[in-house]
This record gives sequence, structure tokens and C-alpha cells, in this order.
Amino acid sequence: MFQKIDARNRRVTDGNFKTAFLWLTAAMFIIGSCTTVSQPPSRPTTKKSKPSKPYQIYGQWYYPRAHAQGFTQTGLASWYGKDFHGRKTANGEIYNMYGVSAAHKTLPFNTIVKVRNLDNRRELELRINDRGPFVRGRIIDLSYGAAKELGVVGPGTARVEIIALGAGRSSSGSDATGKTLEPIDYDAGKFTFQVGAFRDRSNAENLRSKLDQAYQNAHIATYDTGSGLYYRVRVGFFTSLEEARKGEEILIRDGYEPFVVAE
Repeated sequence: MFQKIDARNRRVTDGNFKTAFLWLTAAMFIIGSCTTVSQPPSRPTTKKSKPSKPYQIYGQWYYPRAHAQGFTQTGLASWYGKDFHGRKTANGEIYNMYGVSAAHKTLPFNTIVKVRNLDNRRELELRINDRGPFVRGRIIDLSYGAAKELGVVGPGTARVEIIALGAGRSSSGSDATGKTLEPIDYDAGKFTFQVGAFRDRSNAENLRSKLDQAYQNAHIATYDTGSGLYYRVRVGFFTSLEEARKGEEILIRDGYEPFVVAE
């Protein structure tokens, strides 16, 4: 449950704060609040998803999504080929430029997406197994094989629409297209919101104490990066994503920049 508490008498307020969840968009994951340190903690993904930590490219942090349900995106697609052929992708597979796969900055690995070329109306289902593209204005990097199917090789880029279909099992073999869909229950689990992370325990305690005056289940979770210990301040408890919609809206309205995590 996540219910806001009246700070004057610590009583739970009425049904205005019924719990539910507003689906997260990729932009939410760029954390800019003053309570977040430069080295972010890991963000667990939902059950059956491959864990993927935040990562930094050219000085910018990217926060992989916890799930892909309901995800759509429109923008510019590009492709990559022989310079990366035979190398490892971000999820550890061997990149085969002649296969059908793609790189995306934040979608969970093994997400099956439908990519539709808005210029020629061709469409293709493929699996996300790499990270990128890190060029301004581009939303997906197609393998050469996928780009050829979609008619993107010649022009180099094309306007596309991406629609997430589900999760795919990795296939054996170098192309690793893995088009077999595996249903995932994105709603079930134990979820909470993270609103800050600190190297200094006292700073984390101060924020936790402040949150505890207004919300339920304010707590601290530690995370060891290997180079230091971080104290992650979290609040709220939900057994499904749908329960948390109003909770997230309340936190945003109160000036916080929360993101959901699975515990």
C-alpha cells in the first residue's frame, strides 16, 4: 500500500490517494533531482527480464526500463554492420550483421518489437540485444539484416515506429533473433519508489525521515558498487504496478522525481 499521511496527526487520508500506477516512460528514468548522486544504483527489472544496470555514455546516464509493456516510440532509425560483426553485443551475444536484431538505449534485453518503416510501410519483428544508438535524434540501431528487410540500408536512416510486443527467448546460433514470444506478467511483484541515493548515510536518513512524515514505508536499501556503499532512499509498497498510479502522481506533485523499482 501507498497512502499519504496527514503530517499533523499521522492519520491516513481518505480515498483521494487510492493506489494505482501511471506507466513509466523512458524520459522518467533520467534522474535529475538534487538527492541523486552521480553514480546511480542499479535498477532491478521485473521477473524474467535480464537485469540491466544504468550505464553512462559520453557523460550521459541511461536508465533501462523495468518492463516494455505498452511501449511505443516514433523517431529515426539507423543501422550498423561490419565494424561490429562478430563482436559481443551489450547482452553478451555475438553480433551477426546478417541476422535480425537491434540496439535500443532503454528497452529490456530480449524485448520483441515490431518496427514499421513509416516511409515505405514495411514492417518487421525483431529482438533487442544491444544498446544504442548514441547519436542525437535516433531511437533504434538496426542490424544490417533488419535494415535490409525494412529498406533502410540505402538511405541509411528512416522514420520508424517501434511497438513492443513482449519478451523473447534467446535462440542458439549467432543471429540470436529469438522470435519466440514468452508472456510475462508485468503487473505482479513487489514494487516501491526510489527518490534518492547517497554516499553519506546521514543524508539518506534525513530524507527518509522527511518522507516518513508524509508517506508510508519510507526506508533505506544499501547497494555496494564495489567501489563504495550507497544508501538508496525508497518509499511506498505495492504488490502490482496498477496499484501505484496515484502514489507516483502524489510524489511528482510534491516535487520528487521517483522511479519504480522491484524489490
